[in-house]
Amino acid sequence: MTRPRFNRILLKLSGEVLMGSGQFGIDPETVARVAGEIKAAKEAGHELCVVVGGGNIFRGLAAAAVGFERTSADYMGMLATVMNALAVQNALEQIGVDTRVQSAIPMSTVCEPFIRRRAERHMEKGRIVIFAAGTGNPYFTTDSAAALRAAEMNCDALFKGTSVDGVYDADPKKVKTAKRYDTVTFNRVLSDDLKVMDASAVALCRDNNIPIVVFNIRDEGNLARVLSGDGTATIVQNEEN
Repeated sequence: MTRPRFNRILLKLSGEVLMGSGQFGIDPETVARVAGEIKAAKEAGHELCVVVGGGNIFRGLAAAAVGFERTSADYMGMLATVMNALAVQNALEQIGVDTRVQSAIPMSTVCEPFIRRRAERHMEKGRIVIFAAGTGNPYFTTDSAAALRAAEMNCDALFKGTSVDGVYDADPKKVKTAKRYDTVTFNRVLSDDLKVMDASAVALCRDNNIPIVVFNIRDEGNLARVLSGDGTATIVQNEEN
């Protein structure tokens, strides 16, 4: 499959990616590897911004299920994403990459508040911008935050790094005969409930014509391969593309 070259991208990383082979928390070696891949993408000429989830530290829905009030649980999850963002920032700066963290929940002691024009300026100067704290509102996932920031930053595509190498018509971990798509439309993803991202994130990308590229971030060097048009991935896009 030959994919178009995307210049400005938003990279969505799940919190689970950062815990490596552990059951929770942040694995420094895994974070360092991911940072190295982001640096390689930047050196290849791409402009990048990043959204990191918080599932490795705190997952709102799971906590709500065992007694936490949903709004409080979601705010706790947002704070977890700030911790992850700072970890990724630290790993990037250790290898010489200028980075800024912007949080949707103001906490000026540790990072900048989210200001769209300032974020754009950082990217124009070649810095990696990491968006933390989701949208700043409960009941919205970090997938929705990624789609929102991709639209606000005029990104060419949203790259979702996961533990699978694309979008399948069934869970490949449970169904051996599951078929992987090279390309699939936004409407098909929504109608078949293909679990690429939550429905509001998919709809937002569809309405703003921002392709979603799903690939396996756990495969070392895969981000650079997919960005160059090689590697294994699925692109979710509108039919007219």
